[in-house]
Amino acid sequence: MAMPRVNVKEILRILEDLYPEATCALHHRNPYELLVATILSAQCTDKRVNEMTPALFAKYPTPEDLAKADLSELERDIEACGLFRMKAKNLLATAGILVEKYQGQVPQTREALMELPGVGRKTANVVLSNAFGVPAIAVDTHVQRVSNRLGLAMSDNVSETEQQLMDRIPGNLWSSAHHWLIYHGRQVCHARSPKCEICSLAEHCKHFKELVKTAKKQA
Repeated sequence: MAMPRVNVKEILRILEDLYPEATCALHHRNPYELLVATILSAQCTDKRVNEMTPALFAKYPTPEDLAKADLSELERDIEACGLFRMKAKNLLATAGILVEKYQGQVPQTREALMELPGVGRKTANVVLSNAFGVPAIAVDTHVQRVSNRLGLAMSDNVSETEQQLMDRIPGNLWSSAHHWLIYHGRQVCHARSPKCEICSLAEHCKHFKELVKTAKKQA
């Protein structure tokens, strides 16, 4: 099926104007902290993760410290987020690999990151983009929803959506566009009851045009 014909350049310009300060919402000071926070953020809000991590990083400031943690104690440290038992197990295993294989450093390739327990492609892309400045598009629920509604992508599969976005968006804008789409999803293009009436992208939006067409047919 052919991709929708949309003005990609204009959509990106509007998004940049709307969210010029868009950045990673997870608080971190180094690649290790971002990796841990991103693993924790699976099925958990960034806000809740940010509430947990100051105490967590004070207790386990390095991969070496985290690798020595007691599993049950670590579970209690992160139980405010979903799937905390699985995440605690993954964090311990990942910290051990960082220490044993990477001298306590976070690897800087997608392939190496995705070999770490609890790290999928989305998490790897977040770390590459925000910790190391490597252009990448991490497709979370907001990016998936907004990009498909706008017509920048057309797939229910996140891997396909990522590839379609990479094909249509200039590489130097991948990381920025990722944040713009997230911000727009959080502030305007909600999963339920999107604020189409105030959306600056309405005239360019495939989803909105379909809503208008349906409303005219029903009138």
